[in-house]
Amino acid sequence: MRALSRTSLTQRLTLMFALAASSVLLVLGFVIAASVEQHFEDLDMEVLSGKMELTRQALRTMTSHEALTQFTHQLAQSLVGHPGLEVMVIDADHSVVFATGNAHFSPEVVVSQATRAPGRPAFWALGSHTYRGLAAHIPTAALDSSGSPVKVYVAVATDIAQHTTYLRAFLKTLWLFVAAAVALTGVLGWAAVRRGLMPLRTMREQAQVVTAQQLSHRLPVQHMPVELAELAQSLNDMLARLDEAFTRLSDFSSDIAHELRTPVSNLMTQTQVVLSRPRDVAEYRSVLESNAEELERMARMISDMLLLAKAENGLVVPARETVDLAREVRALFEYYEAVADEKNLQLSLSAPSAVPVLADRLMLRRALGNLLSNAIRHANPDSCVRVTLAQASEEVTVTVENVGDTIAPEFLERIFDRFFRVDPSRQHGDGTGLGLAIAKSIIVGHGGTILATSSGAVTKFTIKLPVTPMLTPLTH
Repeated sequence: MRALSRTSLTQRLTLMFALAASSVLLVLGFVIAASVEQHFEDLDMEVLSGKMELTRQALRTMTSHEALTQFTHQLAQSLVGHPGLEVMVIDADHSVVFATGNAHFSPEVVVSQATRAPGRPAFWALGSHTYRGLAAHIPTAALDSSGSPVKVYVAVATDIAQHTTYLRAFLKTLWLFVAAAVALTGVLGWAAVRRGLMPLRTMREQAQVVTAQQLSHRLPVQHMPVELAELAQSLNDMLARLDEAFTRLSDFSSDIAHELRTPVSNLMTQTQVVLSRPRDVAEYRSVLESNAEELERMARMISDMLLLAKAENGLVVPARETVDLAREVRALFEYYEAVADEKNLQLSLSAPSAVPVLADRLMLRRALGNLLSNAIRHANPDSCVRVTLAQASEEVTVTVENVGDTIAPEFLERIFDRFFRVDPSRQHGDGTGLGLAIAKSIIVGHGGTILATSSGAVTKFTIKLPVTPMLTPLTH
């Protein structure tokens, strides 16, 4: 089995093709040989049966021992012109009454055959000759002392040497032809398999072109056989996924380098300036406090990026429990109330008394908190941030909307990308640029969807989460 596993596909298919063809040819050879032999047997049996019936009819007219002598003379004359045909007549005492020149069969063998299997062909060997014969126990018209018909044993045989010689030569020719056909089938099968597997070699050559720098290369599908076309399409899909993952990884690395370069540069510059000359304690404290803020921002950014990396690779598995969205939104309103008061914003919730979903409480609160924080940050002063909860039979809809600058359609397509900011001037604000990306990852991880729209100075984020039955009753 291990040796077969190391055999090439061409060799395997050629071997299986040759074995299948050999089996068919061998079976065909045996059928032909059996048919020819049966044909010769039928010819012999036709002659032997005719002579046996002729002998049977003649014996029915024999009424005395003198008639038996006359019968033997008639039988000898009837065999003239039938070379190779031998006849033997044996009386009840197992004495040979009549026999042709070469009919030296053992009377016991003839009597046994006539008694055990009358009318069935048998093979008798005399020296170098082989005969096919029939034996029968035939009654005559003569009567014995008890008044019963006198019976004699009759054997009719024909020399099958000519048939045997022909059959031996025929079988030799047949098996030589079968051997040659098997060899030719193997060669033709190898050529056909090699020709048929040529698309596989083409796929291998094309696959060797694919490198980390050329992940966009695709295998040809149009001119492939149906089976290989499916394989090529699967490989192309795999390459597309690898290309997308590699692009995401490259973009992720670029984003990390870009976002961390500025705070690291600021820390280095501030530290170098402070160390350039002696300063008092207050100046050192001020610089250290500034550095601590930058480090905290970097720590949040790294933590957020780690969460996104896990989410994109399916490593975030929410610990689901029954969560009341209305209660969570009210709790977030209390948390962001001070920030909203600074801009004189009103926080409004429109929802049923309880909106239960099966979700990870902390992660879902983080997603809603990111959306609410984003809405407060970009809302116009003296406006209202509205959160609406609606429950249907199959899903729960959450909308967060604020009044502020309208987001252009081309920016809406990228608003959930990492580190993307509609206003570049806010590049160094308090946020890390990962809030919406994290919110989308959490919502998608819960089997939901999130969509952003913006028109007429109103920006709205819409979340749809699947509804599942409550597992535990909600408490208020």
